[in-house]
Amino acid sequence: MVGIAFIEKMLTLDETKRYRLVTCGEESHLAYNRVALTDYFQHRSVEKLYLNQVEWYTQQDPEHFLFHTGERVTSLDTAAHSVTTSKGRNISYDYCVLATGSESTLPPYVSPVRAERAQGIFVYRNISDLDKILSYSEQEHVRGGRAVVVGGGLIGLEAAKAVFDLETISEVVIINRQNFPLSRQLDGEGGEIVLRRIEAMGVRVLTRTSVKDIITSDGVLTGLSLSDDRYLKAEIIIHAIGITPRDDLARQAGLKCVEKGGIVINDLLQTSAQDVYAIGECASWKDNTYGLIAPGVEMADILSFNFTQVETGLGGFKPRVMNMPDLSTKLKLMGVDVASFGDYFADKRSARGVLTSKVAVAEPLTRDKVQKAIDAKPTAWQISPLGSTPSNRAKEGEVAINTVTTGMKHGSRRAALDGPIECLTYRDPFSYVYKKYIFTADGKYLLGGMMVGDTSDYVKLVSLVKKKKELEEPPSKFIIGSGSKGPDDGADLDDDTQICSCHNVTKGCISESVKAGVTTLSDLKAKTKIGTGCGGCVPLATNIFKAEMKKAGHAVSNHLCPHFAMARQELFSIVKIRKLKTFPEIMEAAGVKKDSLGCEICKPAIGSILSSLYNELVISPVHHANQDTNDKYLANIQRNGTFSVVPRVAGGEITPDKLIVLGQVANKYNLYTKITGGQRIDLFGANKQDLPDIWEELVAAGFESGHAYGKALRTVKSCVGTTWCRYGIGDSVGMAIHLEERYKGIRSPHKIKGGVSGCVRECAEAQSKDFGLIATDKGWNIFLAGNGGSNPRHATLFAKDVPPSKVVRILDRFLMYYIHTADKLMRTARWVEQFNGGIERLKAILLDDELGVCADLEREMGELIGSYADEWKAVVNDPARRRQFRQFVNTDERRPQTEVITERGQERPADWPKQLPPAKLGESVIVTPKAEWEWRKLATVNDLMPTDDATTSAAVKYGDSQLAIFHVPRRGYFATQQMCPHKRAFVLDHGIVGDDLDGNLYVSCPLHKRNFRLTDGKCLNDEDFSIIPFDVKQEGDNLLVLLPDSGNLDEVIGTSKWMIKQAAAEVSSRGGEGIEIAGVGMGPPQSGSACTGGQSLCSGGNASLDW
Repeated sequence: MVGIAFIEKMLTLDETKRYRLVTCGEESHLAYNRVALTDYFQHRSVEKLYLNQVEWYTQQDPEHFLFHTGERVTSLDTAAHSVTTSKGRNISYDYCVLATGSESTLPPYVSPVRAERAQGIFVYRNISDLDKILSYSEQEHVRGGRAVVVGGGLIGLEAAKAVFDLETISEVVIINRQNFPLSRQLDGEGGEIVLRRIEAMGVRVLTRTSVKDIITSDGVLTGLSLSDDRYLKAEIIIHAIGITPRDDLARQAGLKCVEKGGIVINDLLQTSAQDVYAIGECASWKDNTYGLIAPGVEMADILSFNFTQVETGLGGFKPRVMNMPDLSTKLKLMGVDVASFGDYFADKRSARGVLTSKVAVAEPLTRDKVQKAIDAKPTAWQISPLGSTPSNRAKEGEVAINTVTTGMKHGSRRAALDGPIECLTYRDPFSYVYKKYIFTADGKYLLGGMMVGDTSDYVKLVSLVKKKKELEEPPSKFIIGSGSKGPDDGADLDDDTQICSCHNVTKGCISESVKAGVTTLSDLKAKTKIGTGCGGCVPLATNIFKAEMKKAGHAVSNHLCPHFAMARQELFSIVKIRKLKTFPEIMEAAGVKKDSLGCEICKPAIGSILSSLYNELVISPVHHANQDTNDKYLANIQRNGTFSVVPRVAGGEITPDKLIVLGQVANKYNLYTKITGGQRIDLFGANKQDLPDIWEELVAAGFESGHAYGKALRTVKSCVGTTWCRYGIGDSVGMAIHLEERYKGIRSPHKIKGGVSGCVRECAEAQSKDFGLIATDKGWNIFLAGNGGSNPRHATLFAKDVPPSKVVRILDRFLMYYIHTADKLMRTARWVEQFNGGIERLKAILLDDELGVCADLEREMGELIGSYADEWKAVVNDPARRRQFRQFVNTDERRPQTEVITERGQERPADWPKQLPPAKLGESVIVTPKAEWEWRKLATVNDLMPTDDATTSAAVKYGDSQLAIFHVPRRGYFATQQMCPHKRAFVLDHGIVGDDLDGNLYVSCPLHKRNFRLTDGKCLNDEDFSIIPFDVKQEGDNLLVLLPDSGNLDEVIGTSKWMIKQAAAEVSSRGGEGIEIAGVGMGPPQSGSACTGGQSLCSGGNASLDW
């Protein structure tokens, strides 16, 4: 991570292109986020951890940046200024930067040879380590076994959480030689809070002990021998006892290294060898190495600055030097927010010259009492002598003031900062919250602190410590907060306040970015890297961004889209109150322009609203055009234009007979099969024209639509509960099936997932779902508003020990209220986070019925449930609807859209090339002049099934070319090529047809939302692409399209010319030239031709990656 941070900064700062960066990475992967390693256990996709996607690398100039993966530097010759790699490559350098990182430390009883040979022994450091753990946990003798994690620090708790979530592991034990976990970040009381939270999850923690040796049988781990002579059975052991700098390359080259590990560097990050530098975990500065990302990124900042800014055309600049880094940390470990900042152990060090120590305990904390103390004049605390009895510890709900005196005078700021200190401590074990803040004795300066459970003030407090800023409020106010409500927009933060510690992004950087024209959060991330490290800064960064947008005059509009000047919630109320039932009725009643078609934003949103209120079939003609492609065809469109089919398997329970049917259907239609994360079976590669036939066979076997394509209930995941499990308390399978059957088919602002666990072992991961239940001996604990994905959120405990008979009523209210009030495409997690008053307000509304709406919400849910109809069956039983699924309306001939390859015994589409060149197609590229084109019958009016209320579309085949024909009410017929040039996908007839407020018609590609104008083919949101439009006219019942000879048209847009092929993708991935993807034989480039746009379509471009 530090290496790629240095590269990014160099590429940004080296404006004169003075340097050529050549990087060797030992792993086969591109640079990924090691802070988020634990997430890999959930999605198993290293690409989701990439700090920069592959496209970023391909966009770099190979003359200035080359990146070799899977290639380790094996020797460094400092005299010759060259390195040699594991592939025999010799690379000369002017400057060499070592960012070799660190490796996990193994204990004395496990030699590297023993760790390699014995099965069941692991470390937790990189993707390879995680893959080994995952693979081993699936072995039969490990399933249901115990995993032991040695080490209770940051990495240890990360590792423990990862294996705790594995369904194959039944028990997790943490062995920690200290009295409590996180002893380097927390004191005893804070550590105890974390310990209690971990144990409440069902994880055992053995403290004040260590492992003496491992026990194996035939080379397989069977147990551990502890220092207190106890034996602990174990199938897996993960060592997380620390890291060791990787300095072996430096030692071989004769660089000065620290005996305990680390390459010695000076303040300029120079090693003992000329022109060789070291940064990150491998570097030892003043006998210190740092395992956190922030110090490493600071080193990357310093070195890139010194390389590029010390000598510039604008004059010289003093080199930056290394200063003591900020070791503040904020992480979420085992579901607990933990933070430490500043000098957080200032009260523990005898070096401060403690002469006397006293403690005073305030009355139990209440907001009124503390506020009075804040407003009152300073008073003398009643001091009692410090003893060693437990009474001196802060009790529940108390604030403790610990005074450490050095006898120094504090008549100045420096004297205050170096003088006596006092601590404010708050401890609430019931909510797992602990705070300790350390102040100067006069209460004017904050020195440091630690937080457990509630870290909401972390950014503000770190800023106060760094700037040594005199406090404007009494210290006690930092414990209770200001009492303000609503999201924190950082209004009280200075511009130089660090918001993202991973990449040192300040509040001012966000403000300047907005002023420079950044208008989306994704662009802000790309520009500043904020939120791309640990991700902990994203909520505050988002709020600051919105506030800055508003200040800059870019009002952050909550309007649904340009067609509706209102939020989704407001539109929902209008539709409900006025009982509007079609899109045209809604546009006329609430739209900005009464006769607009709408767009790819408002159409699906209104389609969802209508379904949530009336639940009419989305395939009905009046609703069909409002649906995104997935809902339109009741299946998930894939990158090659085929679809995936996911039948409902309620609660994950399925009979052998149904499994056999799925296998038979998959074999018959040659479908790729995969088990989903929601306990279902996904059938990939279904052709659109085969969907009704596939559904017919599935419906006959008792299956229904699984709604994997809709913003609706997906699954309710379950463990086996009391059905089979010896630990089961509740019937999780039965409850999951009941809930899934109840809420199936209900549309909502975004997808909904549920989970039901039969005991606190939580095998169904209910706390990561939109709604989740966990069985207790008194009923069900209900958790709400969790989700995974790119911005995961742990669900919040909403109600405890709920009787089974009342669970459904609470969930009915929650889901219906979410449907009423959430914004478009907003998950329940974000909805709760932004809900005014938060979860407590929701409890008042949905549990206490403070607004008197609970009965209405339950009634509305009951009406929705009663209107359910299986959408697949509705198509199967209607010949007219089946006709909508033809590939081409003018022929039964089938045309593959992408080359198919075989992998692991199953067929899948060829890979997309890593980079595709721009493609601007136009009439002028066709050899035949338009004056010589002829009208050709390609379809009938009935083929498009036109209506007065909605657009319709269909695909036709002409020679080897594919065209899309569209009907727009009151505007007539239009035609374009079927292929979207962005990803060479033949899918435009599936797209939503919309218009802007000026009446310009366009089709939105269903894959990546490139919008092409129907009249001239121009792409409205990406100037690198355009398509060819064609004239259409109606003669009686026939539709005629003005076209050149099929052979001439095939030369330009023929399917075989543009079809993605694996060979082409592989050449493109290697950066090769001459890739025959499309456009071959088109003739010389012309204005608007396929070979314009900066790069010919006949070439894959220059190599941007040297693999």
